[in-house]
Amino acid sequence: MNRLILGALAATSVVFGTYGQNKTQVQNQVIMNNPNLNTSLATAEDLVLTAEWDKVFPQSDEVDHKKVTFVNRYGITLAADMYIPKNINGKLAAIAVSGPFGAVKEESSGKYAQKLAEQGFLTIAFDPSFTGESGGNVRRVASPDINVEDFSAAVDFLSVQPNVDADKIGILGVCGWGGIAIQSAINDPRIKATVAVTMYDMTRVTANGYFDCEDSAEQRNAKRAALAKQRTEDYRNGTYTRAGGVVDPVPEDAPQFVKDYHNYYKTSRGYHERGGNSTDGWNMTSALPFLNFKFFEYADELESAVLIVHGEKAHSRYFGEDTFKKLKGDNKQLIIVEGANHVDLYDDFTKIPFADIVSFYQKYI
Repeated sequence: MNRLILGALAATSVVFGTYGQNKTQVQNQVIMNNPNLNTSLATAEDLVLTAEWDKVFPQSDEVDHKKVTFVNRYGITLAADMYIPKNINGKLAAIAVSGPFGAVKEESSGKYAQKLAEQGFLTIAFDPSFTGESGGNVRRVASPDINVEDFSAAVDFLSVQPNVDADKIGILGVCGWGGIAIQSAINDPRIKATVAVTMYDMTRVTANGYFDCEDSAEQRNAKRAALAKQRTEDYRNGTYTRAGGVVDPVPEDAPQFVKDYHNYYKTSRGYHERGGNSTDGWNMTSALPFLNFKFFEYADELESAVLIVHGEKAHSRYFGEDTFKKLKGDNKQLIIVEGANHVDLYDDFTKIPFADIVSFYQKYI
């Protein structure tokens, strides 16, 4: 499996858990005999959240900040930072932010969320399921279905906040979570406006390789065979093998975008000890569902507003441009930022077209 695809992700080793046959049979029988059992919302997991400010960016004195949690449809408790603009009364428009893929809320997504709160939006930046401070066992595993659900769970949470207008909710996804954000909007019409910044289509890059250089049944089947073998090895060893985070040290002949990733995740600019990209990456077998799933099958049916932002020099630019072609309606926009690469749009607000992003949200939510 290409380490660069999964190299933005990580996990601590977790021993596989199994149920004995008798226990499973008893549980199933209890459920069959009690059809109304377990119909209420899941109980939140008891998460340990960091009290101190440990972001890679400074705290703003224009917004209030607090930690919050919410539970998704699969019973996983998500941890988030909430940013509330000061001196604004009444119900606010709200935005949920996540990404990049393999990052944590203390990095790029938190910076976006705080900056948007300075503009009058109530925002949350959340850790996806199984990552960062969020719950879920096993750790550092990804799923196109569960990750799409994470955004909808964020909308659930925002919708019932007393200081939020439930009819004015948007989302923002960075990098791999840009693609997940658009897929979430296709599925959830409560999302009124979606911004995808420097987006990846994680299903496409996993199945086809970068620039579609591995787009054949033979190559995909080779990946499936390797991952199936890895599953056997993981089960035998009782631990999940990690894919490795961002390559360190970077070979001199590495592509420029790999060097750019290193410049963010492996330096004080973006390094965070809970971030998979900064440390040892995803579980290797996290690639499996993305290899067998396609985003944007119904992109032409998406009615709500979408803004895709990409750098002119970004290696990932083709993901955004090709996805934009699938969208319909005059409420869809594409901005190409002159001179910017992929990682520039993680945190460089001298290049990020932030005024355009704010105007987009103000218009559509």
